[in-house]
This record gives sequence, structure tokens and C-alpha cells, in this order.
Amino acid sequence: MTTHYAIRKFNFVSLISNLVTVLQGLVFCFFSISSFAQVSDDAIAQVDQNGQWLSYGRTHNETRFAPFEDINDSNVQELGVDWFIDLPNDVGLVSTPLVIDEVLYFVGTMNIVRAVNAVSGEILWTYNPRVAEEIAGKKKVGWVHNRGLSFYGDKIYGATWDGRLFALNYKTGEEAWITRTFPIDSALYITGTPKAFKGKVIIGNGGTENGPTRGFITAYDAETGEEAWKFYIVPGNPADGFENAAMEMAAETWTGDWWTNGGGGNVWHGFTYDVEMDALYIGTGNGAPWNASIRSPEGGDNLFLCSVLALDPDTGEYLWHYQTTPGETWDYNSNMDIVLTDLEIEGEEVKALLHAPKNGFFYVLNRENGELISAEKYAEANWASHIDMTTGRPVEIPGARFDNNTVKITPGPLGAHSWHPMSYNPNTGLVYIPTIHWGVEFSDEAYDEGFTANDFEWNLAVDWVGDLDYEISGSLQAWDPVEQRQVWEVDYDHMYNAGTLTTAGNLVFQGTAEGNLMAYDASNGQALWEKDLGLGISAPPISYKIDGKQYLSILVGWGGGGAAGLDRDGSTLGWEYGKHTRRLITFSLGGDNEIPEQPAPSFPEPLVDTGFQIDSDLATLGELAFANNFCGGCHGTAAVPAGMAPDLRASPILLDQQAFYSIVRDGALVSRAMPAHPDISDADLESIRHYIRQQAINAQRQ
Repeated sequence: MTTHYAIRKFNFVSLISNLVTVLQGLVFCFFSISSFAQVSDDAIAQVDQNGQWLSYGRTHNETRFAPFEDINDSNVQELGVDWFIDLPNDVGLVSTPLVIDEVLYFVGTMNIVRAVNAVSGEILWTYNPRVAEEIAGKKKVGWVHNRGLSFYGDKIYGATWDGRLFALNYKTGEEAWITRTFPIDSALYITGTPKAFKGKVIIGNGGTENGPTRGFITAYDAETGEEAWKFYIVPGNPADGFENAAMEMAAETWTGDWWTNGGGGNVWHGFTYDVEMDALYIGTGNGAPWNASIRSPEGGDNLFLCSVLALDPDTGEYLWHYQTTPGETWDYNSNMDIVLTDLEIEGEEVKALLHAPKNGFFYVLNRENGELISAEKYAEANWASHIDMTTGRPVEIPGARFDNNTVKITPGPLGAHSWHPMSYNPNTGLVYIPTIHWGVEFSDEAYDEGFTANDFEWNLAVDWVGDLDYEISGSLQAWDPVEQRQVWEVDYDHMYNAGTLTTAGNLVFQGTAEGNLMAYDASNGQALWEKDLGLGISAPPISYKIDGKQYLSILVGWGGGGAAGLDRDGSTLGWEYGKHTRRLITFSLGGDNEIPEQPAPSFPEPLVDTGFQIDSDLATLGELAFANNFCGGCHGTAAVPAGMAPDLRASPILLDQQAFYSIVRDGALVSRAMPAHPDISDADLESIRHYIRQQAINAQRQ
């Protein structure tokens, strides 16, 4: 009896103990879940955000304004490294991190996502979408970098180079769902940030130059990944019918058989959700091919190329548009960021949309209806004299269109402002624009109406080279959007500098192509602090607060078009592929960590091999094959790289025919982002080898 009682007593105590444990677990679980406030549209729209950085541009308005004063213009000199992470397997790092509930999320090379403790830098989990496996054996184009992630509800959203959109569990990094946004064999790619809002995720793609592409964006259900709607940027073949009234309207602005060459308009960046107007604004891309006289031979505005386009976020239906460059022909896309704010103009408050696209004009639009409020040049732009405020159209300079001619044009195809984000400070009323100053020489004399675009071939129908008489440079300028004038400007020797962050501490932060992280007085542009990080910076910084402490974080890893060697500027910096360690670095006031010193800038020595006999005829053919197979997109124009990929002129692989063929045709290095070219011929492969060896010899002679 006693024993029996004792056993019953033990079981009762055990039961109570177990119940207490369960209750404690439930309480812990409750508070853990409660401490994670699901990221809603209201949360993203709030300026404060409890010290976090919830979306690409921080808020839905995309201002990149951090409302923190702890780090300010009087103490910024006390900034030091708080913690850092080495990222030895990464190449170009261009993304904007997110910070939610003390966890920092970022995307690196080959679309690998990492979650780290935002206070200590401890890596919590890693997600690898296995891009190399997805593209193995397939001809693909694009770049290995990506500009960022979205967080909505309790999921993280990202996209892959090869065209997939995925949702992750924010705690573990496990896939919630993944879907393909275009066929794997399309000559398209994704480098942009998905935009998550109102229960949907929006994604576009790049590839205007890669074949007969017709641009589009797609919305997916944020919970399930099911397609919700799709909107095409340009009309297709009228014989197939039009998807909607907007496409029928747009078709009236095209001529000839435009659809045979695609039309273009790819939306690879520039999504903004307006909570007040309940509207989605997208910046649209340039034409395919670039040459408007071939794309649309009898003229026309070619809607909706190079436009700010407003859509219903629930249905994707057209609301309004404003076209920045009608009938564009210079690669002046409008994929640049779209910033929302309220401005007082002539005594009235205006719901304003701010936009600085490639074409060199700064636009202020009324976002309620798309009407143009003002537009002025923020950089050299000789293709047009001004914007006619009656019609809203640019007044083009005679001869700017290179119709069967050669002409020098500013800005060049990388634009006066590329994708590197600008920021807006409501306290100063200024916009801080990473500005590019350069010009090029266009010529379409080698092309006629017989031009045909093909997948995985350059789809320009015009040739361009840098204008050697034009001095390339960059600048950071503070722009007053009300008075449409420059307030101050800081000049840089190199043009491809990173995006900006501005704060309530009267500061503007920007990384430079030369590897310096700079802090400026937001009112007058005075340099207040700088830190040499030993490698070109392409990513914009962010700022966040945890437990009353303000942090500044930035990814350091030269990337984007500047690292591709598309211009003569990037190749002069010395950011040799594989030489310098990529990093995530976080600063705070009084931070006292030391980061290891980086190697000095260096340039690979072209390989000397007297045993390789160059056939000049083959080398001539190889120049065309090198261009047509997009080799220059990573390895540099004329095989002069700028850091995104190895310098082939210095590579011994070129001396081994079998090894070279295996890498280029079979994809032996696909794990390092070198895709296969399965249909390339032996003749093309051999001609490319001779061309690159010739370029090596030419470099040795210089």
C-alpha cells in the first residue's frame, strides 16, 4: 500500500512537473513568437521600424533614410569596426542587407543567403539554392551577383540568377517554396531584389541585350508561390491578340514587325509600393535591340520602354505611366530606384515621386496621376536640351540619333545614374545621387534592316566605344528636388561608386570604387570620416539599432557592371579577381576590432608563351566570337577584366586546348559561375583562344 502510494505520489509530482515544463515552454514559445513581429506593410511603411531595416530601401518609400542620431556629424570620427565576417568564396557583393529582430540577412555570390547575429556577426544559417547544379550543362547568361532580399510576414524572399523565386523560413533558412519565373533555357537572368508587399512578391528579369526578349514582371502569392498576375512591358505580335487594353494602346506606338526582335523593356530593378496610393510603381527597361531605327523603323514612342509605370498591385492592371525617353535608342532605361515623399512646391503639398534614370534628367512626378511636375539635368546630357513642360517630352538635339552615322553622346549606356541607390533625407530635403560622368561614341553604320536578334547573342544593332576625348569620373551630389538644382557635389576619380545612406544624424554614407567608406555632412558635403576597406565597394550601407546602440553595416566586394570591365575605368583600379577578401563589416561608435589588411591593388601579368603560334586570321574571327558569346560580360571588353572574373590573358588554361574546351563548352567550372556553352563550335573555341593570346601579346607590348 505504501509502495503503491509512493508510486502514485511520484507520478503525480512528475505530472505536475511535466505540466509546469510544458507551460513554461508554451510561455517561452509565446514570447518568442510575440517578440517577432511579423513584417507587415504597416511595419515596412513606418519610419522608425523599431530600429530595424525591413526592406530594400528600408521603408516602402525607398528613401534609405535611417532616423537615428546616435552616430552624427559631431561624433562620426569615433566609428570603429564592431565585428566583421570574411567571405572568401564570394566575388561581387552588391546587396542591401536586412535586419529583423537582431538578425541580419544578406545574399552573396551565386544567390547564397546567410543569416547572422546582427550584434556579434555569428552565422546562424546558410541557404544555398544550388545555382551551379541548376545551370549545369546549359548555356546561360547573367551575373553572379544579386542586389538583395525581401522580408514579409514570416518569410524571406530571394531570386536566383537562373530565374527561380524562393521563400525561406526566417528562423531556419529552409525552403517554404520555390518556383521558376521563366524557362531555364531563356536568355534571361535575375540580379534584382524581389519586392514583397500586400501578400504578393514581385520579380522581373534582365536580358534585353541577350536576344529577342519581351520584358515582363510577375506577381506571386507570398504564402504559396502561385502566380497571381503578369504584366508585359511591350506588346507582342498583334496577330496573337493583346493581353489587355494597355498592350493594345502601347502597340499604337510601335511600327514594323517589332515583335520579331522582342522589343525589350526588361524590368530588372526599380520596384516601389505606395501604401497611400495603393499603387505599384516600376521602372522599365530599354529597347531590344537598342537601335530604335531597326526596332521600330517608322518611329514611335515604343511604350512602355523607359517609363515609370503605375499598376494596380492586386491585379496588375495599368493605372498610368510617364515615359522618360520616348523611342529611346541609347540604352537609357529607367530601372533606377523610385523614391516617394511629400514635397511643398509653390505653397502646396505634393505627393511626389523622385526618379533619376540613366538619361541624365531628374524627374519629380505627381504620384497620384503620373503628371510631370519638373525635370532638370543632374548630369551632362547632350542628347536633349531640356524637357518640354507642356508635353512632358524631351527636346532632342538634332543628330543625337545615330541614324546610319557616328555620334558622341553623354551619358553613356551605363547612364548618369545606374542601379546604385540614391537616398533622401527629409530633414535636409536633399537627394544624394551616386552620379556617373562619361560619354561614348555610337555608330550603327554596320547594321541595316536585315538585322535579326538571336538568343545568347548581342542584341544591340549598334556599336559603341568609350569617347576617348571625354574624361570619365564620378561624383556624389546633393540634389534639391523642389528647386531642381545641385546643392553640393563631391568629385571622385572613378565613376562606379556605391549607393548612399542618409541619417537623422545629418550624415551621408557612401562606399567608393577605390575602397573607401565615406561619411559626409548631409548639409554641405564636408568629408567627416573615411575608412579604407582595401577593396572596391559596390553595395550600399545600412544602419540599425539594437538595445539602444546604432550600427552601420556594409558588404565589401567589388561587383556589378564596373567589375565586368564594360568600360575602361574599372580595369584601372587593380581589384584583381581572387586577390582580395570579400567581407561583411559592421561599425559602431567606439568599435575596436581590427580587420586584416588587404593586399595592395594589383594587375595580373599577361602570360608569355612563345610556343603558342597566333593565327591572326583566327584571332580576328575570335574577337567576334568572344563578343557574341558574352565572354566580355565577365572577362571584360577586349579581354581586359576589372575583377569580376579571371584575366584570361594571364591564364595558362588557354595554352591547354582540352582544358579550355572542357571549361567553356562542358562547364567544368560551373561551380565557380562559369556556365557551359554546349553548342559552341570547335572553330569558335579555337578562334577565341587565338584572340585572347593575341590580346596578351598586345598587352605585353604596351
